Amino acid sequence: MTLKTWSKSAVAGLALMALTGTAWADGMMRYATVGEPPSLDQHVVTSDLATTIAHHMFEGLYTFNAANAPVGLLASGETISDDGKVITISLREGVKFHNGQDMTSADVVASLERWGEHGSRGGLLFGNVASVEATGDHEVTITLNEPFGPWKNLMAFINGGPAIYPASVMEAAGKEPIAPENYIGTGPYKFSEWQPNRHVELVRFDEYASPDGAADGYAGERKADFDTLRFIPVPDVGTRVSGLKAGDYDYAESIPGDLFADLDADAGVTTILNGGPIFGLVFMNSKDGPLQENFALRRAIQTAIDKTPALQVAIGPEGLWRANGSFLPDGNVWYTDSGAENFSMGNAEKAKSMAEEAGYTGDPIKFMVSTNYPFHYDTAIVYTKQLAQAGFNIDLQVYDWATLIEKRAQPDQWDLFFTHHGFVPDPILISVMNDNYPGWWTTEEKAELKAKFTASSDPAERQAIWADIQALIYEQVPTMKTGDVYTYNIASPDLKGLGEATLIWPHFWNVSK
Repeated sequence: MTLKTWSKSAVAGLALMALTGTAWADGMMRYATVGEPPSLDQHVVTSDLATTIAHHMFEGLYTFNAANAPVGLLASGETISDDGKVITISLREGVKFHNGQDMTSADVVASLERWGEHGSRGGLLFGNVASVEATGDHEVTITLNEPFGPWKNLMAFINGGPAIYPASVMEAAGKEPIAPENYIGTGPYKFSEWQPNRHVELVRFDEYASPDGAADGYAGERKADFDTLRFIPVPDVGTRVSGLKAGDYDYAESIPGDLFADLDADAGVTTILNGGPIFGLVFMNSKDGPLQENFALRRAIQTAIDKTPALQVAIGPEGLWRANGSFLPDGNVWYTDSGAENFSMGNAEKAKSMAEEAGYTGDPIKFMVSTNYPFHYDTAIVYTKQLAQAGFNIDLQVYDWATLIEKRAQPDQWDLFFTHHGFVPDPILISVMNDNYPGWWTTEEKAELKAKFTASSDPAERQAIWADIQALIYEQVPTMKTGDVYTYNIASPDLKGLGEATLIWPHFWNVSK
């Protein structure tokens, strides 16, 4: 069935709207999106827009609380064997799918197996999975080849993650996205219709079984106060802004930074930061060139840079950036200030002295940046000036993004390059932790800490090890974080329960107007 034909009687829907008028509008939350998602199938799609819509319908075994710690959603608890290889997960009972069927372990096993084989992120976990079995009607046992600490974080990340579908849907599902008629989940809203270029519509699921506990991030109570969530593609940002001000939309996403100050001061608009910031990274070449094994020279470069002026120039309004040296933001369970005293020293004289002691004699240092991302280029310009003041001979090489990606794979082509990183559910997924990511940081000290980090399933122990890893990053400087950058959305002040920031994606359970 195609999107064009998948509609629950559009004619009847229009007639109902005509009859109910204002009362219908009051029961509807209207969200202006930047466009249309490719699909809403969470197993195989990593589009943030798709997840913004889909996580109202689909749920996983785990989700994140406000501190980004993984907690149970469809899972009621778990036990882990002493050797860390056997994970036994208990499931909540009384959970229904949108088709009225009870959720059991058979559905969970089928969903996990499809995600493990075809999912966008499933291989990260299932590369280490020996088996997944239903060991009771509401119990699932996962056996690992080796202990793997990030397992719960990966299962809590619904974007490209292990949403639970009915086993009957999974029987015919492969690597291609499932069709809209199979959008059957357990969430507080269920799929209604998708009219291409007009809207995607979800309606309240009256038989929804909410988790217990107070709302906490994505965890705890989920209450569907709206009759309908309607996601409307509005590609033009001016139309999104003016439409929200006029009352045509209740919420609008992805608003440019240069409008932030005016909108933040407008009593008719509520600005909402996206709580998972992106952060710039300047990678150093560990395989070739003058920085290859010269950690002292890398620390000299790090010492020369003051990150705040670059953030002011590249990002602008102070509400949209943080000069934060932790690789995860304040309030996140992974936040640590370990090593962060070296984040933004901006001491040119000390850097010059350190560079001389490290044997630097003024040879060119090739710094690649792309103009495709203005904040990359603007930041690199500020850094180049600061490094020049500290005596560094920076050869700034400007490319389009595709060329930079091609060149960064060639160790003899660069010494530094600028990129950025999005939110990840576990620090092991930050690119600097990947031994094969350009930069190729593979020291013995890293390998030892990384092995401990992935082997442990104890949250407190993993947090302590991550603090040691971050300290090592500041000591060996395989990359330099440039600061946190926040995007933002806008909402009608009539919407209640939104909070000041999203956790990762906006959600509209426990929200009303």
